[in-house]
Amino acid sequence: MNNLKTTFFMVLLTLILIFLGNLFGGRSGAMLAFVFAIGINLFSYWFSDKIVLAMYAAKEVSAADAPSLYQTVQSLAARAELPMPKVYMIESPNPNAFATGRNPQHAAVAVTSGIMNILSKEELSGVLGHELAHVVHRDILISTIAAAVAGAISMLANMMQWGMIFGSRDDREEGGNMFAQLAMIILAPIAAMLVQMAISRSREFEADRGGARISGNPLALASALRKLERGVQVAPMADANPATAHMFIVNPLTGGGLFRLFSTHPPTEERIARLEAMALNFQ
Repeated sequence: MNNLKTTFFMVLLTLILIFLGNLFGGRSGAMLAFVFAIGINLFSYWFSDKIVLAMYAAKEVSAADAPSLYQTVQSLAARAELPMPKVYMIESPNPNAFATGRNPQHAAVAVTSGIMNILSKEELSGVLGHELAHVVHRDILISTIAAAVAGAISMLANMMQWGMIFGSRDDREEGGNMFAQLAMIILAPIAAMLVQMAISRSREFEADRGGARISGNPLALASALRKLERGVQVAPMADANPATAHMFIVNPLTGGGLFRLFSTHPPTEERIARLEAMALNFQ
């Protein structure tokens, strides 16, 4: 179901792009913005591991530096039939973790010192299984494609805005088309962002399911999520960047109400409920 949702939202993003591109400048306008967005996001995708690890001052650890953590990742990677990823530690009281890397052969798993302090071995195994599930599902590639399409939509909206401002008088007096363009300038980027966030949330659900299978304990992951939700409230990540929020197992940025529509993560209570339901039929 989560994979079907992802497919649906990706198609929806593409349709928004095509409609906006045709409204602005036909297929050539849409293609120009899309190619530019692809170029930017391919750079981010190729170097995403180095960028985000440097951003949070993550330090690579070996089996000698953190034997329990390293051995747990090694065991889970073997169970998931993945190459051994690099393991990093981030000095932060905020309990969190993320995976990065452009493919399974260039993957990295990072955990904060805060998460090591509050989780049991079984709970940490569930969290690391979740992160390795992201690697298995190639979620970094999926999020990059979604970002590329959403970026193209935003660029087209900006081009339309400047076109309306500096266009000729005849262009501005073409009746209803002007109102359609104005509506799309406002609504299209918002719609694209909502769809992009929905894709991110569906991938989190799928990573929870995959992580529970890799670790072999859905309830341990559920318990970890419960602790992490409280932990990020007690020790928020002061230097958290909204652009990387989707990478963490729990959102380092908090909020309620309409914020949830723009959240990269589904509600933690819903994730826990799904894992507890999964545990009833888990084998």
